Amino acid sequence: MTQTDLLLVHAAMNITLPDPASLGKVAVLMGGSSAERQISLLSGNGVLAALQSQGVDAMAFDPAERGLHELEGLGVQRCFVALHGRHGEDGTLQGALELLGMPYTGSGVMASAIAMDKVMTKRVWLAEGLPTPRFVHLSPSQQARERVRLVPDDLGLPLIVKPPREGSSIGVTKVMGYSQMQAAVELSARYDPDVLCEEFIAGDEVTCPVLGEGDDAIALPVVRIVPPEAGYDYQNKYFTDAVNYICPSGLPADEEAAIQSIVLAAYRALGCRGWGRADLMLRASDRKPYLLEMNTSPGMTGHSLVPISARAAGLSYEHLCLHLLAGARLDSGKAAAAGST
Repeated sequence: MTQTDLLLVHAAMNITLPDPASLGKVAVLMGGSSAERQISLLSGNGVLAALQSQGVDAMAFDPAERGLHELEGLGVQRCFVALHGRHGEDGTLQGALELLGMPYTGSGVMASAIAMDKVMTKRVWLAEGLPTPRFVHLSPSQQARERVRLVPDDLGLPLIVKPPREGSSIGVTKVMGYSQMQAAVELSARYDPDVLCEEFIAGDEVTCPVLGEGDDAIALPVVRIVPPEAGYDYQNKYFTDAVNYICPSGLPADEEAAIQSIVLAAYRALGCRGWGRADLMLRASDRKPYLLEMNTSPGMTGHSLVPISARAAGLSYEHLCLHLLAGARLDSGKAAAAGST
């Protein structure tokens, strides 16, 4: 793709790449203390290398190893959040950065907190009339065997059991029969005291990233996920090449457009900004899309889906990182100060 072609692509996506020197000193927040620490380190190191390759004065910063209060003393002017899961994607980190007055990439406090909680996310989407699979929420007091065995009567079989505030398929079970329910709930409860049981939607698994905010947000190309028979689990997501990611998706144009429209509505309903990625199922029986979750700090590893989709739209990994970093701000709307040149 020529430089002229790139400029045309960026213009169509309303993307203007910043002068790297204007971004000041940048901390790429990675690692952290969640169950997704290993994936965060992969994402963060990828982002760090990309930013440095573009001339950005960027450094790695692991909140599990040093206090956020050190950022100011290091001369950091903005943060790229490459943390996943709890204490990185759930609004707690965002709240701390707000108190420090340190602009950061991605969604703010409330949107991050809601999107991290799949039960709360579903409640918002249902209130907005958006399609999401039926579910049963089991609080710690509702996980006795007598209650758990009734869940398939409500949702049918198979069904999905998962922690509502974890990602990367951690603690997830596809339950095929009544006899598997208790073990699935107990596995999920190792990661979260609450348990989400969800109707299983048979069909194509797809994902769709979003860039921007509000009416200016745009949906990137849909990625169709074709997992191996073993399933789209943690190991296959990040450490094997067994999963096929198809982008362009090959779906009919009207199906792709319908998915993008629903994803934009879901993103706006949660109040997301900067970027995000919605995961959906496309039901085989009628091709109806169902929203599963919204990721407000998506993966940026070699197997991650946002870079795959962005590349299909003509936006390289490096330029994607630059664009996201340029949008760093606080909930108040305050943007990062320009760096010295």
